[in-house]
Amino acid sequence: MTPRTPHDDGFVMPAEWQPHDRCFISWPCREQTWLGHFDEAKRAYLDVIESVRRFEEVDVLADPSTAREARSRLGKEMEILEIELDDSWIRDNGPIFLRDSSDRVAIAKFGFNGWGNKAPSFSKDDRVPAALAKHLQTRLYVAPMVLEGGAISVDGEGTLLTTEQCLLNINRNPDLTRSQIENMLALYLGVRKVIWLGKGVEGDMTDGHVDGVAGFAGPHLVIAACTKDPSDPNFDTLNENIERLESSTDFKGRSIEVIRLVQPRPREVEGIHITPGYTNHYIANEGVIVPTYGISEDRIALETLRSVYPRREVVGVDCAYIEIGGGAVHCITQQKPTGIIIPP
Repeated sequence: MTPRTPHDDGFVMPAEWQPHDRCFISWPCREQTWLGHFDEAKRAYLDVIESVRRFEEVDVLADPSTAREARSRLGKEMEILEIELDDSWIRDNGPIFLRDSSDRVAIAKFGFNGWGNKAPSFSKDDRVPAALAKHLQTRLYVAPMVLEGGAISVDGEGTLLTTEQCLLNINRNPDLTRSQIENMLALYLGVRKVIWLGKGVEGDMTDGHVDGVAGFAGPHLVIAACTKDPSDPNFDTLNENIERLESSTDFKGRSIEVIRLVQPRPREVEGIHITPGYTNHYIANEGVIVPTYGISEDRIALETLRSVYPRREVVGVDCAYIEIGGGAVHCITQQKPTGIIIPP
């Protein structure tokens, strides 16, 4: 018997700006990820957690080996879920929450293979969606496809944004064609149209996650990273992505409105190469948590985002040390929409 899919049961992935019940964040547990800056990374995670908590509840996942530390650092009022982890990028390895027209909530689990087998270990992280589904006592749909949450952005109305560099990479789903991948996204996320960008930023170990270059901020509204510096190694990539967006329409046939968000040049933090980016932000219930880097471009980015989200408080959090590990605010957060948990 063929397993039922979310599409069969009327579930879709809601947009990130729709109401949340809470946010999940994984506590850092793999010291090697942070290249000698483990303590600084944990302090930055704390800053993100406290910023998100201003707007919605936060539950923290902690590997049993770090649960005691997490409880000590976060306080007794914080919900700590002991779940085995390899690392702390819940956007990519965690659940994707779904909702139907009756506001029932379920979980979709895609395969996680350590960003194309780059991670030294990832079997524990791959099991996180199932562990959370068990904890929440909710229905779990298992998709026969590898996909990280940072590789996609949806408008909740049938349109999904991604990059060819990531989703068509042979290190993810070598046996699936573009049309087969689109069909999987339709069956498990309720997607009716995919807008394909080209690539992500240079040196991105995720093979071009879209949250590093663009994301939906509202119906037919996309925030896209840009640069006016022809010597920037991402100049051509970012311009091409914007050209594709401006020539696209969403599932409902509406032209895509593009808001340009100036991205800093790649730089070094304590000798370590990073690529700062502001599209990697988290849209909370009444706020937007934005990565900042202690540079002049931060102010311009925050001003731009305040114009995009006039009804939300835009909060900057220094993420230079999180970026050392390969990501920013969006990478370490995962929203659970409001709704009624549907049992298994």
